[in-house]
Amino acid sequence: MSLNQNAMGKMTNYRWTICAMLFFATTVNYLDRQVLSLTWDEFIKPEFHWDESHYGTITSVFSIVYAVCMLFAGRFIDWMGTKKGFLWAIGVWSAGACLHALCGVVTEHFVGLHSAAELMGATGDVVVTIATISMYCFLAARCVLALGEAGNFPAAIKVTAEYFPKKDRAYATSIFNAGASIGALVAPLTIPLLAKAWGWEMAFIVIGGLGFIWMGFWVFMYSKPSESKHVNKAELEYIEQDKHEEGAAPVVEEKDEKKMKFWQCFSYKQTWAFAFGKFMTDGVWWFFLFWTPSYLNTQFGIKTSEGLGIALIFTLYAITMLSIYGGKLPTIIINRTGLNPYAARMRAMLIFAFFPLVVLLAQPLGTISPWLPVIMIGIGGAAHQSWSANIFSTVSDMFPRAAIASITGIGGMAGGFGSMILQKVAGNLFVYSSGSTMVDGKEVEMTHDLLEQGAQFVRPAMEFMGFSGKPAGYFIIFCVCAVAYLIGWVVMKALVPKYKPIVLE
Repeated sequence: MSLNQNAMGKMTNYRWTICAMLFFATTVNYLDRQVLSLTWDEFIKPEFHWDESHYGTITSVFSIVYAVCMLFAGRFIDWMGTKKGFLWAIGVWSAGACLHALCGVVTEHFVGLHSAAELMGATGDVVVTIATISMYCFLAARCVLALGEAGNFPAAIKVTAEYFPKKDRAYATSIFNAGASIGALVAPLTIPLLAKAWGWEMAFIVIGGLGFIWMGFWVFMYSKPSESKHVNKAELEYIEQDKHEEGAAPVVEEKDEKKMKFWQCFSYKQTWAFAFGKFMTDGVWWFFLFWTPSYLNTQFGIKTSEGLGIALIFTLYAITMLSIYGGKLPTIIINRTGLNPYAARMRAMLIFAFFPLVVLLAQPLGTISPWLPVIMIGIGGAAHQSWSANIFSTVSDMFPRAAIASITGIGGMAGGFGSMILQKVAGNLFVYSSGSTMVDGKEVEMTHDLLEQGAQFVRPAMEFMGFSGKPAGYFIIFCVCAVAYLIGWVVMKALVPKYKPIVLE
């Protein structure tokens, strides 16, 4: 069959190839993000003498830098263009991921020690110096990582709006957003083993290098649908079908589309609805991502480099893969009820907002088996990813293409702020809830080892709902995570009760 015949006949499906590229980019994104959470408790914490407060500071600063960068990343993607903007984003975050491997070398240089063994064996005031310097080294690397990673979702949502009609965008978003679950799924199978075999530094380098490979494919595979040699006329007509909707605004080429000034973005209730939904819920997913490995070690003594730890983390993120079907639900609702995309999405999001309530059972059921809280958290994670696919799609439902990345960036910034607050509060809460004792005249966190040695509490462990110490702290955070989505949905619905697309005059 000739190319001409193919153009007039069977529709090509190159949009799904592009969707696959977005999926792999998101997978790499979350792999890079997971290396620290899967290595800090077992490998990095003993070497640099960290506690949960140090880790909470690092994750919260990452969140706030990511938030601020998201604000500008969306604008950068709109200005630079999808192809170049995506290349810059993944190049920067891959470099940032690799930079983590230098943190140990820099710390050794500043404190005058020469190996990881000497760092671990340090005592006295040197311990405080090691913990502080290493924390700031990791903060610097995480800031570079955050700067690049901030560009992933604004670029991916913009590509989705370019390659998919409105009715398919939530489904396409759920597919590439599933890369977050796949990245989190592959991470426990690879990262702890890399760290155990070759050192935690090599885990950062190997995983960070994957992004540079993706860049090579993107250079040759991406171009706009109207310019792509892989998209025939039939597929282009399918992609641009929204311009035939009754009452739809005329679809114009992006270069001719009127630009939305940055300050204008904040004048719409639609922007604030999206931003609040992200603020309330992004931190929940990042809490699951950053703290679950430490939770398993703290609560059950299960390490992520052991078989049971690997199996538990794998199971958790395998459950989150159910979110792929979450993006399909609005399409089903549209086909059955005739609702507009926004109304169908909000109905689907309300359904997903109820599922995280099962996280309330995680701590009580953890007294029976570690598998039960993992299943509860997995259900909450699947609900989040389904929610996320749909809330992202509300942006392309209501805003012109020229503003999509900017609005996505604003929402990402709000989500980052919400995550920063939750991560910092969680880290401090876990240290406080464990109580404290005196060692060498200094007040330190009470640990299980110190209790076994007969140490006495100076500050007693916190009590909550029948749980004591860090388990009580985790129960409090789980309660917050459980209700966040319902609060987010109610406020979003109050701000934008009906479908109202933005048309620039």
